[in-house]
Amino acid sequence: MPTPDSVHKLCETFAEHREHFRSGNYNEFQLRKQFLDPLFEALGWDMANSQGLAPQYRDVIHEDAIKIGPHVKAPDYAFTLHGQRKFFLEAKKPSVNIKTDVAPAYQLRRYAWSAKLPLSILSDFEEFAIYDTRIKPAPGDPPSKARIFYCTFDQYADKWDEISSIFARDSILKGSFDKFADSAKKKKGTAEVDTAFLEEIERWRELLARNFALRNPSLTARDLNFAVQKTIDRIVFLRICEDRGTEDYGRLRTIASGTQTYPRLLELFRAADARYNSGLFHFSKEKDQAEQPDTLTPHLVLDDKVLKDIIAHLYYPDSPYEFSVLPADILGSVYERFLGKTIRLTEGHQAKIEEKPEVRKAGGVYYTPSYIVDYIVENTLGKQLNPENPIPIADAAKLKVVDPACGSGSFLIVAYQYLLDWHRDRYAENPEKWSKGKNPPLYPAKGGEWRLTTAEKKRILVNNIHGVDIDAAAVEVTKLSLLLKVLEGETGEIAQRDFLKERERILPDLANNIKCGNSLIGPDFYDQPEMDLLDDEARFRVNVFDWESAFPEVFKQGGFDSVIGNPPYVQLSMDEFKDDTVTAYLKRAFSLSGGRANTFAFFFEQSRKIAAPRGMVSFIVPNTLLTQEGYEELRKRFVYETSIRKLIQSKGQIFIGAVVETVILVFGNKFSPNCSLEFGWISPDGSIEEQAKVQQTEFLKNYKCSFAAPADEGLSRVKLRMEAAACQMGDLLNFNQAIASQVQERSATE
Repeated sequence: MPTPDSVHKLCETFAEHREHFRSGNYNEFQLRKQFLDPLFEALGWDMANSQGLAPQYRDVIHEDAIKIGPHVKAPDYAFTLHGQRKFFLEAKKPSVNIKTDVAPAYQLRRYAWSAKLPLSILSDFEEFAIYDTRIKPAPGDPPSKARIFYCTFDQYADKWDEISSIFARDSILKGSFDKFADSAKKKKGTAEVDTAFLEEIERWRELLARNFALRNPSLTARDLNFAVQKTIDRIVFLRICEDRGTEDYGRLRTIASGTQTYPRLLELFRAADARYNSGLFHFSKEKDQAEQPDTLTPHLVLDDKVLKDIIAHLYYPDSPYEFSVLPADILGSVYERFLGKTIRLTEGHQAKIEEKPEVRKAGGVYYTPSYIVDYIVENTLGKQLNPENPIPIADAAKLKVVDPACGSGSFLIVAYQYLLDWHRDRYAENPEKWSKGKNPPLYPAKGGEWRLTTAEKKRILVNNIHGVDIDAAAVEVTKLSLLLKVLEGETGEIAQRDFLKERERILPDLANNIKCGNSLIGPDFYDQPEMDLLDDEARFRVNVFDWESAFPEVFKQGGFDSVIGNPPYVQLSMDEFKDDTVTAYLKRAFSLSGGRANTFAFFFEQSRKIAAPRGMVSFIVPNTLLTQEGYEELRKRFVYETSIRKLIQSKGQIFIGAVVETVILVFGNKFSPNCSLEFGWISPDGSIEEQAKVQQTEFLKNYKCSFAAPADEGLSRVKLRMEAAACQMGDLLNFNQAIASQVQERSATE
């Protein structure tokens, strides 16, 4: 690609007035307007949003700078495609020496590493540096660390092909950016932000668990897990709020000086109770509060040394994390794996961290990739909202979304964001109407874009989003993630204005939305005669759940409109059915799985019970559902009673560390005789490769009603004749299946 004339002219202008531009009188804002904006326009980016695209679809986001103490936070430019960040550009005025100064490189790398971006750029136009931002930054790193490209402005003409082949908008659309990032990936020193933050909070858990157990000898294991989880959640929430500007920067750090650190931390938590949310920070009984207050943690003892250690690693320069850009799905990924372990008390009241039994049985914890979550939400809730021909806003208020095995809340976060974007776009069609009056849902933000008020975001969350999980810690993490999503994009001034105006907490109480219970086991579980054999601890673990009493308003209108998620895949053996009360109940309650008793199949049956007649359901599950004989009755029920819309298989292994092929099934809960479904494959970039479109009744012609695209008539006749004449392999062999964990073999030298 030849160097554009506009770039030659920029270089000539800079060379002619170089001394002026390098003087202290020429600032960063001037540089961006005069040089960097035109430079990236030459690479095909719409720097000024001349197309008038909605905020989430703009090519370039010019970050609103947030003043935190003496520093300005947030990267100068975020370049995006289809709403997904691709890279950051951090700008510096030409008087800064990018090649030798430590601070600019560390700043950029913290931003991009925290946002989990592979590459990003540091430039003052005079110099242009590309960094591999998958390498964990450290304060003492030289500016050359992780730098994979460097040139000066007088080399742009010679290097233009190289720069444009990676960062031009068209090149990124063609995949060149991703290919270059993969080829440039350095194995030594890479530590992606989710892995590093997981290690960090796991270290906190160990520190807190050991010290709480040591200083509070009467704590039970259950209370110990509660205390540790709550403390971590509250610290993470407040620290993220600081970087996002809704809390004064450094408030947590101030309590780490001096003594009585834990009592002072509790004071901070109580102040947060008054300001934010009575669920995350809930210490005293209040009217209309569904959950019991936390009367445990305020009376515990914790050594100063433990908290000082934790807090010290949360701030610049010791912390590599920039929480203002840490994506919600990264936090969810971290917590999903974090929740796979529990704290057990050994003899001597010592804390030990170990995998939960159910996690061991399932073969680990596997976080659903964001492109899978996006696809499922788009094809359930998205179809019901219908952005191309939107339903009335009043009808959108009636839509109820649920994830019956919500884990850390990844599906609910995406569904909530989808609802926020949809409402903002609808209101923005007539901003004069929706930004006026006593309590308008819309307000104008900096840069002229329209945003939803905090009150409107609260209304949508409480009204539309629901979740259930058997793990109490997972429920709390889902609430935490959703509450942080409410505050996303807010400033301290806006949050304070809303707080003072309404005289109510800025965030909602989610106790009636996100609930703890076993989605598969109802109160009829206790009707079994052998229930007398269960002790209190066993009953607590079973955690029966009554859907209709938990969500009465939802079931008054017929059930949930969208049931989404990634249910657990746990294979239950026939031996367990003979001996275990829970699995025996499951087999009686869910009868369509035949000999293949896997929990994901149970969730499909349950989803149809809780979905409204007009509702839609979509899960990602093992593709054994498609053809395995044991699921024949389940498949037939889909064909006879539902409207199957999509059968989309994933390309390759989507869960790191697990060998399991998966399929996304999307169906409507009401039968439609003329339903045509789409077969296809989904790639990691979210693109769909369509394989075929068929009528679902065609499956009835397949052996055991397998969900396979029917062959042409001639081949089908041959296949039927072969099946009739041949011996079936199942008559000779028994087959079993499980999720296989990928284990790295030890080398011969170890």
